[in-house]
Amino acid sequence: MPLIFPSNTLSAGGFSVDNSLRWNDGDSPYLSRVNGTPTNADKWTFSIWVKRGALGSEQKLIAVEGDSLNNDAISFDSSDQLRWYGITSSSTYMDVKTNRVFRDPSAWMHLCFIYDSGQGTDSDRAKIYVNGTQETSFATETYPDQDEDSYINKASKTTIIGRQSWAASGYFDGYMAEVTFCDGQAYAPDGNFGEFNEDTPTVFQPIDVSGLTFGTNGFYLDFEDSTNLGNDANGGTDFTATNLAAIDQCTDSPTNNFATFNPLFPVSGDTLSEGNVKVQTSDGNYSPSSSSIGVASGKWYAEVKYTAQSSASALIVGVTSNPNEDARNDEYIGEQSYSYGYNSSNGESYTGGTGSSYGDSFAVGDILGITLNLDDNELIFYKNGTVQNSGTALSITAAASTTSGFYYFAVSDTTTNYNITAEINFGNPSFSISSGNADADGYGNFEYAVPSGYYALCTKNLAEYG
Repeated sequence: MPLIFPSNTLSAGGFSVDNSLRWNDGDSPYLSRVNGTPTNADKWTFSIWVKRGALGSEQKLIAVEGDSLNNDAISFDSSDQLRWYGITSSSTYMDVKTNRVFRDPSAWMHLCFIYDSGQGTDSDRAKIYVNGTQETSFATETYPDQDEDSYINKASKTTIIGRQSWAASGYFDGYMAEVTFCDGQAYAPDGNFGEFNEDTPTVFQPIDVSGLTFGTNGFYLDFEDSTNLGNDANGGTDFTATNLAAIDQCTDSPTNNFATFNPLFPVSGDTLSEGNVKVQTSDGNYSPSSSSIGVASGKWYAEVKYTAQSSASALIVGVTSNPNEDARNDEYIGEQSYSYGYNSSNGESYTGGTGSSYGDSFAVGDILGITLNLDDNELIFYKNGTVQNSGTALSITAAASTTSGFYYFAVSDTTTNYNITAEINFGNPSFSISSGNADADGYGNFEYAVPSGYYALCTKNLAEYG
């Protein structure tokens, strides 16, 4: 099975995907557009790059307006399997569901769906590809009859991206990029939407799709226009964006994957949202949420906005070497060895459960900067752009000498009785940025200037500096 493209093997001059769109299911977001008369109702291809956010709930990728008796949809189901089904006049005419589950929220993957009901062999009428390779193992296999018209691509019906078609449910959560539909074409993914990397032939990577034939109802959503997120870059009728805003445009993409919080190290009761860059802690613990990417070398920068708190709770920001153990044992940042935090209530730094005088206290509305220097094993914190502790760094244990061999950016609260809300910015903020600062290589969007020599935590920077 090909690996999900990690973005750090792109050669100079390779095709670059500049933008994606972040979907927060709690906002009820979707895109919609009314179909014209199809070029061919029996033949089409849908291609999409996704990075998942929430798991374990039904989430639609594409669906077509109808009702409970007439509709088509492609989705992740509540078991995280891919499911593609069609219903007409209450009768299921197709239902194809993978055996495989898809539960990696840290990486991008390519999905391709080919409908071609004119084929003589039933299994050739509906094909699913993941990262350039065809899926062949299915929990459910009901294929359309020969020459069966698809409800997706049906004239005068509304195509919806990211939501159920006939009810306000099934909202997608995560990131989408390069969303492409070709009406009248049965395009295999390899050579049309992506290609296998010549140096790493198990890696599937994006290519330019502008030369494809799109047909009447075709579209290409590249999300490059933050003022018109539903813009059809192919020149067709634009989609209408609902509950999506300019802040949801991201540079986290299949060719440059940015860190987020990692929902696979769950803390009971904590809630991640906004593409896993926002966390509300629970009242029952103070374990940390940590980054999806760990680092063992290099110099890295992130920001954390303190968004809300309840009563006597406080925020700790910092880094930890062992987020899995922290979560399992209900430990705040700085409680254990190889874990270092900066406490909002008293301005102290913490490691091994011991606090030391460090900097100013901070409160809701403040933005904390964190510089992690693993070349010199140092950690520095900033409050609203001002360096703390007169710029004197905290010494930390070398990553190679820690339990895991890596450090992860992390946040937690300080009490089991109350909660906090915080938003971490690795370069794709969920909160409004008033200034806008990138690192020296042009990556990321930060409120404050990125300190010299430090970089956003993304795969292009990891390839060069990690």
